[in-house]
Amino acid sequence: MSSRFTVLKARLHIADIDRGYYGDHVLTLAHHPSETDERVAMRLLAFILQASPQLALARGLTEEDEPDLWEKDAIGDIRLWVEVGLPDPKRIRKACTRAQSVLIYSYGGRAAHVWWETHRDKLEALQNLTVLEVPAQVSQALAALVQRTMTLNGTIQDDQIWIADDKTSVTVALDVRKAGARPQRS
Repeated sequence: MSSRFTVLKARLHIADIDRGYYGDHVLTLAHHPSETDERVAMRLLAFILQASPQLALARGLTEEDEPDLWEKDAIGDIRLWVEVGLPDPKRIRKACTRAQSVLIYSYGGRAAHVWWETHRDKLEALQNLTVLEVPAQVSQALAALVQRTMTLNGTIQDDQIWIADDKTSVTVALDVRKAGARPQRS
């Protein structure tokens, strides 16, 4: 028996002044029945912060060998592997061998803190891994923006991040748990 996904449409207007990236993206997301609005919001946040013409949604929740988002080069090599949540360290080690750079957006309040403290030693050794934690109040505020059809504006300037719809603006703060090598942009 197959799971019933809810289809979400997101129009993203991104102004990343820090990177000099300005773009509009229209995404169709499959919202898995087991997925919370908070997790969807984290996928959208990750997309906004990593946006590029090559960045794509992957099937991370339903496909074991794919992340939530990825960026591949012209020959199919993985430049950037992005996971949201609290992934298994074995999965992350494998991703670090497959991708130039791996990025985790962890969230979940205390659970994210416990996850990091539990797996810190294993993850610290991975040179191409970056781990960012989204505070609970931020991930929950972003979850409130998730709708079946949504238009979000993402602005990044001087390391400040704002995500807004037509009614609400959320200031996003990220805690850097581990800074690793970043992908080279072509």
